[in-house]
Amino acid sequence: MDMKILVVNAGSSSLKYQLIDMADERVMAKGLCERIGTEKGHIKHSTSDGRVYEADADMPTHSEAFDCFVAALTSDEYGVIKSMSEINAVGHRIVQGGAIFHQSELINEKVLADIDQLSELAPLHNPAHVLGIRACVKCLGEHVPQVAVFDTSFHATMPATSYMYALPYEYYEKYQIRRYGAHGTSHRYVSDRCAEILGVDKKDIKIITCHLGNGCSITAVKDGKCFDTSMGLTPLDGFMMGTRCGGIDPSAVTYIMDKEGLTPKQMSDIMNKKSGVLGVSGVSNDNRDVTKAAEEGNERAKLACDMQVYQIRKFIGSYVAAMDGVDAIVFTGGIGENDSRTRREVCAQMNYLGVKIDEALNDTVHGKECILSTDDSRVKVLAIPTNEELAIARDTVALISK
Repeated sequence: MDMKILVVNAGSSSLKYQLIDMADERVMAKGLCERIGTEKGHIKHSTSDGRVYEADADMPTHSEAFDCFVAALTSDEYGVIKSMSEINAVGHRIVQGGAIFHQSELINEKVLADIDQLSELAPLHNPAHVLGIRACVKCLGEHVPQVAVFDTSFHATMPATSYMYALPYEYYEKYQIRRYGAHGTSHRYVSDRCAEILGVDKKDIKIITCHLGNGCSITAVKDGKCFDTSMGLTPLDGFMMGTRCGGIDPSAVTYIMDKEGLTPKQMSDIMNKKSGVLGVSGVSNDNRDVTKAAEEGNERAKLACDMQVYQIRKFIGSYVAAMDGVDAIVFTGGIGENDSRTRREVCAQMNYLGVKIDEALNDTVHGKECILSTDDSRVKVLAIPTNEELAIARDTVALISK
């Protein structure tokens, strides 16, 4: 099919994009705008013929990051299209679809309003999605289809025992308070790809997928479907992330609010934007900066690294118990794909599962597909770069073709 699909994938502090020629699913150009909201943003843009553009840029919000990559895509020196009018449709990764969206949707004002309405469930993401969508519409025109692909869709198969909270049932009935999860497009892609690499039917394998980046989540995949996932009503739940605290005693929230005289919005900002690896280390929300500080002797940075590894290992263990076993563990996301230390330390104390990785091989794997486990490992361990963009592009084509 001769279509050019632009895929926009906004993270809490990053914005990835790909322009894909769907005739052969070839990536014409791709890039990453990262460290959005920090003092020095950065863009790296590359084309299929090997041209690379990299520069620091002022990116206080996702809107400026969008402007940066549009300029790169259409530039004389590094671009692959003359103008944005060559793009047939845009697929947007949307973190939170709540109880409203259970499948991908063509975007109109009603859909956009609903995505915005769900911002309180994904305060670091959905507002950025809305900005990105409006910027796309302004740039491309209303005649170009925009498609929303929701991270929560993959998690819709969870049983009630996984998604319900032990709160009064009336809050589920009135407000749909439940576990929704996130990173679903990534978990769907890498779990499917894991089964392909191992040469087995995805319905015959139990997989635990670890999406580790500035935002982190772990998902138990059984019979090819999501069985449980670490993120909850919002992407704040689970284990510690770049700036998010993950699961903590709920009483700690009310206790701090009482002591500090905080509003719910102020407390939400602390838990979403000032906690996690940043809050513990006092150094940065970026794994690379914190690891470097730990290696240089910063004790708080080392504590943050150790805590995150410990919590990842605990979640994996709980999902092994929940699924009555595991056949494969997958690492993906910026940290999962590139940080050999995190992978090594997570796997180091899983002897009870018979997990063994080739440490020399692991140290060489950065951003590529690889089976990291040894031949005699009872559980396969893989690094699989996520390709949410391709999954989103396929959904976009399927929807607009109807």
